[in-house]
Amino acid sequence: MLRAIIIDDELRSCQTLEKLIVDFCGNVEVLALCQTVNAGIEAISRNKPDLVFLDVNMKGESGFDLLSKIQPIDFEIIFATAYSEYSIKAFKFSAIDFLLKPIDIDDLKRAIEKVEQRKNSDIAVRIEQLITNLKPTSPKQYKLAIPSSDGLVFVKISDIIYCEASGNYTTFFIVDGKKYMVSRTLKEYEDMLADQDFFRIHNSYLINLNAIKKYIRGEGGQVIMINDKALDVSKRKKEAFLNKIAH
Repeated sequence: MLRAIIIDDELRSCQTLEKLIVDFCGNVEVLALCQTVNAGIEAISRNKPDLVFLDVNMKGESGFDLLSKIQPIDFEIIFATAYSEYSIKAFKFSAIDFLLKPIDIDDLKRAIEKVEQRKNSDIAVRIEQLITNLKPTSPKQYKLAIPSSDGLVFVKISDIIYCEASGNYTTFFIVDGKKYMVSRTLKEYEDMLADQDFFRIHNSYLINLNAIKKYIRGEGGQVIMINDKALDVSKRKKEAFLNKIAH
């Protein structure tokens, strides 16, 4: 059973989320509803929760203000907000869950499942990376949290040469020669990286378009990447790929 606290400056939002949890998430017990940063800090100190649902925007304050006043952060966090100005990609890259209001039940269930799987794993590091990813710098400076055998590795998006699928696993090939295998599908990373100059050239390959050294013509053709690896372009992807690199 996950012990949770909800922190949101709107009481109705707190109560709505609590009802969703009670009705659809039997593995979560809500310990407290808080409407200010100070009340949230007090409830966290008193209850020692496993999970905090934290509103990004509160009156005159933010969820990040609360986190800056708590040391250590030894609970998982699921952020929620009614505003989409925060980059959802930044949250995903940092392995931090994020719910847009009004909250979708399936999204809520998925977020809680992820929390159960990685309970308190490197949360402080992930929050630090999230704050960095949210700073108004170039998206090229984003870092992606890649699960490793002993925690998380944060890799700059632009340093990923390509990703290769193997069943439900994905292997990342990095410019420094390192490789990381993750138990997530290539489709998940395709969705996450599509607007970061990555393109799925084949069922097996998602490539960084900025890491191509050469294209060799053929039925589908091949790309030579900056690590000299030759990757096939599928016939059905060829036209879309050539259009992509021509612009």
